Amino acid sequence: MWFILGLIAIAATFINLYLYAIGKDYKLAMAIGLSFTALSVVADYSMVSDWVQAEDWSALQDVVPIMAGALWVLVILSILLNITPMFLEWNNKKY
Repeated sequence: MWFILGLIAIAATFINLYLYAIGKDYKLAMAIGLSFTALSVVADYSMVSDWVQAEDWSALQDVVPIMAGALWVLVILSILLNITPMFLEWNNKKY
């Protein structure tokens, strides 16, 4: 589930950037991209919670250390990409 939500978040982010590039309203796509990013992180956390309940310690040891770093990087990248049009728009209005 987290993978599907992540793919939707990536698609919404690219739609956000595309809408900004062609001059259309991009804010709904930005909100969808950020929302699905949050949902994918929550789904991943839920998967880890299931492993804890099942006491699948080997899965936790194999996946969690790598996923923690990857999630930080991907969430920060998602935030930066989704708010880039707002910063560009703000910068253009300033000049």
